[in-house]
Parts: sequence; structure tokens; C-alpha cells
Amino acid sequence: MLQVAFLREHKSEAIDRLSKRMDHAAEVVDTVLALDATRRNLQTQMDAASAELNVISKEIGQLFKSGQTEKATLLKQKTAALKTQKTTFSDSLHATTEKLEKLLYDLPNLPHPSVPNGNSEDDNEEVFRFGAIPQLHDKAQPHWELAKTYDIIDFELGNKITGAGFPVYKGKGARLQRALINYFLDKNTAAGYHEIQVPHVVNEASGYGTGQLPDKEGQMYFVGADNLYLIPTGEVPATNIFRDVLMDANDFPKKLTTYTPCFRREAGSYGAHVRGLNRLHQFDKVEILRVEHPSESYKALDAMVDHVKGILEELKLPYRILKLCSGDLGFTSALTYDFEVFSTAQNRWLEISSVSNFETYQANRLKLRFKNSDGKSELAHTLNGSSLALPRVLAGILENYQTENDILIPEVLIPYTGFDRIN
Repeated sequence: MLQVAFLREHKSEAIDRLSKRMDHAAEVVDTVLALDATRRNLQTQMDAASAELNVISKEIGQLFKSGQTEKATLLKQKTAALKTQKTTFSDSLHATTEKLEKLLYDLPNLPHPSVPNGNSEDDNEEVFRFGAIPQLHDKAQPHWELAKTYDIIDFELGNKITGAGFPVYKGKGARLQRALINYFLDKNTAAGYHEIQVPHVVNEASGYGTGQLPDKEGQMYFVGADNLYLIPTGEVPATNIFRDVLMDANDFPKKLTTYTPCFRREAGSYGAHVRGLNRLHQFDKVEILRVEHPSESYKALDAMVDHVKGILEELKLPYRILKLCSGDLGFTSALTYDFEVFSTAQNRWLEISSVSNFETYQANRLKLRFKNSDGKSELAHTLNGSSLALPRVLAGILENYQTENDILIPEVLIPYTGFDRIN
């Protein structure tokens, strides 16, 4: 959530940055500032009424003690009018605050100045590329056909049990999935990330804390009887560990990693680009997140990017990194880098990770603060990244490592799988 103080003190800059991702930014900012001015004025009037009531109440007590009952009674009539006035101020203040808060919840984060302008994924900026595209044999297949050939992933069985987008992993497919999870977690913990296990359902406050609510409410599975949501990513429960926390400046950085299943209701369209593992309603992901001092958060973002690069290079998968444009940037993000693996069998790039800096946007919702050297509280910066999302990494391995007779296992994963090929 954007800070009103920043909008007020840096109005022109805020409008310029917000204009990259929404129309009528100036009008929206003016509305926010007008509501805030009204809110502050009402608060001042209510505080003044409360102070006057306190003074008069003490005076009434003294008048009664000194026997000046008539004067005391007249003042009591004045307090009744002040109480009515205070209630009116309070009701108006509540309504104004609620209206302001709703508007702020609906506003996206300010893009970092380096974010390129653009309207869609076609305008994203490629900033890095690694690895040669493998030359496959003439009968190379996409992963959904390989899954049938080697009986390692059963999409039809998942459809029978639950519905489309809920595959069943079998045999060496299940073991490869588990190997990837353990490999990712080991890489993350070796890099200083503290492993945690978190709930797979969250309450409404947690959804608002990280920005999934109200923005992505329709994309989350809702458990109505208990007013809980299935998590769309481990970022949500892990980041909410820090909700309502006041840290010390010496506590930075906080580095966490977690493995969770993820659940997303996003509607899938038809076609090869969403077949098989390309888009699922349930999938596994290993997440990394950091809570940082504002002065260090962009160094931390670079370190997270380098960390994910190292994993993909060990897997020997061809990949590229995109800096997302303003039109493709996530609602809560100030700056995001997407990693994409090239699927040779599909002849297309598959997104397998997003690494983002949210600056103070989530921290403001979470009320996540720290005491600076002056003893004053400031908002921390939060960051998170996929390290990694499994379905498309698995798809990339199956397709890029296939031969005419089997599927080879990346060398770095063999100690985790216990086998070197699927046949």
C-alpha cells in the first residue's frame, strides 16, 4: 500500500511513476490527498472537542464541590452538545478513513524508475541470456507426450480425481519432482536462507498483508466455511510472519525459504501454450524471501537474481532474464525480473521464476517497521522470488534432456533422484 506521506511530499514524482501503469494517475493522487486532508481536519476537530470536554468535565466537578450547582448544570448542557459534535466528527472520520483506505488498497505500487514503459509482455526488456539451445532428434516430443510415453505424469487421472490442472506424478516422475524440491531447498539454505514450513491456508488479513487481496481475490481458492484462502504462493504465509513486527536495524537481513504447494484458480485457455505442465491450478514451488533495510534492498534483489541464475546454470538449462515493463508488472511490485527457460520441444520460452522488490508497499500493509539509528520507526523493504516453480522447470528438463530412447537427468540432480535417466 502506498504511503500518503510520500504522495503528499513527492506528488509530482508519484504521479509520473504511477502514470506508467495506470490512467488518470494525477486525478487519483489528488483524490487521495483530498481525502487525507479531510481525514486530518476531522481528526483535529475531534481531538479539540475531546480536549474541551475534558476541561469542562473537570470544571463541572469543581463547581459541584463548591456548591455552584446552577453553573455546573449549564456546563453539563454544553457537554451534551459537544458529545453530539464529537460523535458526528467520529462518524465522519471513520467513513473518510475507510474510503481512503479502500482507495489505497486498490492502487498498485509505484514502478521503480528503471522499469521500462510498455503495455504487455511483448514490451518486456531482455537483460540476460545463458546457454545454447539443444539440438533434439527429429521425433522429439513436448513434455505432455513424454509423460505418457514414460508413464511419469498422468493428467487424465488428475482430471478424474479433481479436474483439469491437477496432475498425478508417478514413479520416476514423482521422484524427480521430489529431487527438485530437495535440491532447491539445499541450494537456498546453503546461501543463508532459513528454511521454514508454513500453513497452506491463510486468513483474510494475510491476503491483504501481501497484496493478494483485494487485487487477486477471484484467482484464489476460498474456503467459505472458515473464511480462509488456499495460498497462491509461499510468499503469502512466509511474509506474514513479519506482520505487525517492529524490528531493530541490526536484525537485517531476514532471509527465509519455504516449499509449498500453490493453488490458483486462474482460468486456462486452450492451446499448446497451456497444455500439460504449462499452466496448472495446483503446483509445487520453492520460495525465497528477504526483509531488508531500504538502503540495501536493491543489492539484495541483485543477489537473489544471481542466486537463481546459479541454480539454472547448474541444471544446464538455457534461460533468459526479462525486466518486466510497467504493463506486465505485478500489482505489488516496484521492480521484477522474470526468468524463462527455453523449451526446445515446444520452441518457446517458459516462465519459471519471478524475483521482485516490493520496497515499502507490502510493509505498509503489514505494518512491518524497524527502529532506525535515531530511534524512529521506518517501513522495511520486502522482496521475494521463486527458487523455483517446479512445473515448467520439470517440463524444460523433460524436453531438453530427451534422447531417442530415454530422458537423461541433469548431473546435479542424480544424487537426489538415485537414477540417471528415465526409460
